[in-house]
This record gives sequence, C-alpha cells and structure tokens, in this order.
Amino acid sequence: MADVSPARDGARRVLAARRRGGWPDRALKDELRRGRFSVRDAALCTRLSYGVLQNEKLLDFYLAAHSRLPLTRLEAGILDILRLGAYQIVFLDKIPDYAGVSACVDMARALSGAKAAGYVNAVLRAVLRGPLPQPGGTDVERLSVLYSRPAWQVALYLDRLGPDECEALLRADNGSPPIWVQANPLRGRAEELAERLAADGVEAAPHPFVPGCLALSRTGDIEALETYRAGWFLVADPAAWLAVSAACPQPGETVIDGCAAPGGKSFLTAMAMQDRGRVLACDIHGHKMTLLEKGAARLGLSAVTPCRKDAGVFDPSLAESADLVIADLPCSGLGVVRKKPDIRDRDAGDVAGLPAVQRRLLFNLARYVRPGGRLLYVTCTLRTEENEAVADDFLQSHPAFAPKPFTLPSPVGGADGRVTLWPHRVETDGFFIALFARTGGGGEAV
Repeated sequence: MADVSPARDGARRVLAARRRGGWPDRALKDELRRGRFSVRDAALCTRLSYGVLQNEKLLDFYLAAHSRLPLTRLEAGILDILRLGAYQIVFLDKIPDYAGVSACVDMARALSGAKAAGYVNAVLRAVLRGPLPQPGGTDVERLSVLYSRPAWQVALYLDRLGPDECEALLRADNGSPPIWVQANPLRGRAEELAERLAADGVEAAPHPFVPGCLALSRTGDIEALETYRAGWFLVADPAAWLAVSAACPQPGETVIDGCAAPGGKSFLTAMAMQDRGRVLACDIHGHKMTLLEKGAARLGLSAVTPCRKDAGVFDPSLAESADLVIADLPCSGLGVVRKKPDIRDRDAGDVAGLPAVQRRLLFNLARYVRPGGRLLYVTCTLRTEENEAVADDFLQSHPAFAPKPFTLPSPVGGADGRVTLWPHRVETDGFFIALFARTGGGGEAV
C-alpha cells in the first residue's frame, strides 16, 4: 500500500487484528513499535484506531443509512475502511474531508481492487453530503447507538445517574485521555522529570490535584524514552495513585498485594513507603513474575518482592502478617473503557459471575491482615454488584473489620470508608475504593 499514509494503514491493521481476536491496545503498541511513524503519525494512528472502536455502533448507523448494500454483506476489511473514513468525516476537524476520503479509497483499491474503491468513494461522499440520521427510541436505545455501548451498560448508568449524568459519563468514556505518569520520587521531583522530558521533545503538564502526576503528549514510543528506561516515572492513571493514597502506606510496613501484576499499585505503594519496608507482589501467573521483577528493577524499588501465589488459596505463613493488604481484584473493567475500548462489547452474562470471584478472593486476603492493619479493596469498574455489594457482604461477614475513613485531595475529598471515582466528575479512570480497618481478632468470615 505505497500510496496509503502509515497512520491510516496502521489503524486499519489494528482493526483487522481486533477482528481476529487480538487485543486492540496490544495491536496498536505493536504498530507503533515498528518504527515507521513520526510523532504526528503515531498520534493520528492512535486517534483513528481508538476512535473507530469507541464509536463503531454509531459509525455503522451512519454508514447503513448511505450504503445500498447491507453492511453485513461487505468484506470485513472494506467495512473497516468505511468506518475509518466515516470517523474522520464526523469527528476530526483538522483533517480535510477530501483527504480522508481519498486515503480510504486508496486503501480500498489496494486491498480489493477498483470496484471496492468506487464503492467506498460513493458511500463516504454520501456521508459527507449528509444529513446524518439521528438515533431515536427510548433513552437506552438512543444512547446505546449514540455512544456505541451495549444496552445493558447504558441501563446500568441510567438507573444510577439519571439521563444527564449518564450521557456525561458515556461522553467521557468516548474521550481520549492523556498519558498519565507518576514521577518516581526515588529518582527526583516531578518538576525535574518535566524538564528532562522537555529536552526530549515531550510535553508534560501537571495534574490539577494529584501530586507528582504529569500528563504527557508528543511521546512517540514511551518505552523508548531515556527517562522511562531510567525509571523516572511509572505510567499510571491518577485513580491508581488515589487508591494507594487512601490506604496511606507508611515506611517500614509490610504490604501484601494479592493480585499485583502488572505491578502498578505495588510500585506506587513502595514509592509512598520511600522504598522502606516490604511489598509482597503476588500473582497467580508465573510469566508475570518477570514483568514484576523488571518493573521493580527499572524503578529501583528494592522493597518489592514478586511472589507467585493464588490469592484465593490460603497461605498459613502469611496469616495476620501484613499491615496493609491490597485486594485489586479481577473485575468487568467498565471504568477503563476509554483506554480499552474492546471492554465495551462485553456481554452482561460474561460479568455475572465476577462478584462471587471477588468475594472469594477478598475473604481469603483478609486473613493476612494483622490486628490493627488495613485492607484495601479496589476495582476499575462502576457496577454496584462488584463494588458496594461486595464491600457490604464483606463487612456483614467479617465483624473484626470496619470501614476506615480516608481523605483524598479535592475534588474527591473525604470518604467514609469508600468512594467511587467517576470519569466525568474527576477526569480519572472509573474506580471503586473501599478501605477497611481490622479492629479486633478473628479476621475470618463468620
């Protein structure tokens, strides 16, 4: 495809990988690491890939209104090209419409010949002429199409937030968050990190309320940066820092992170402890031990000890041994759809069994908390069944534990033992954070 821009061709490859069952974020990273992108092309490839995945249902709604053939009859690659073209027309103001259409026609010609190119040209020019149809029906039906989310997810948020906030959340979920990083205090201050990044052409802006957190832009391949390789920062959403901060880890403490990989909260915890004490970073998968070891070594965190361990199987040697236990447990991930758009396609049946898994893991990990210690329960989802309901069940069955109030920076503020971080309210990933204190003996369930 010599006549096709690298950015658009890369986005097409990401969409093709998703159709083959691959993870879009992994496919995008692979594309960006091929070394053929300028910083500008890398940004455009990312925007196109995620933009189409975030708006697929809406784009298909627009295309179906202007296609003489049902979309189901189109070659999968041609449909992906049409989606890329429609996304550029509808959502990207800085790219001339004729350039976007022309590039998609070239891709279609290279992929399937002149007939396919003519068809893509006709459909995209019809979309360009408009008008674009508007989704109708009930609030659930309209918002489901408008924000390309399954109806069950829209209904969940409508019930909790009402129409206006529900739409604000869905709009935020379709946004393009910056790359957030947390400065490693063992290497230096965030201001010095920003200066080093600027020397490499990377723009860094401080987070409005999370100390040491920077938003990066114009990074290219972030892992190729000297500051990354030298361990000056950890890529982490502000929500992760807020979760760890709620537990207030102290130097010299013993911490167990029950489901640690890829290691973000273990590393943030060790940083908060000034790398003094012990953070046992556990995970059930042996191959993830290497990720944890490499991450700790890059950041210079000697307090972190990777350990292969099943969070659901009791280890008597760890009983009542930890000042803090972190239970960052498997969940539906609905709070991070901005960064992992394939999650939005999850069926309600796929997540129905998660609360039972979370209870089993949380109940076991609680046995490692010493009297007077803390237990931190964290998810990156916004479902009540996985959050408040699990926390309530835990407290009802564990009388030795009680909610432990904590205070986070404004606008989050004080919390009576639990808080939900909503992306449209505080511009972080969607997280649920619950902190429990073990106030007495008998830490097991009754």
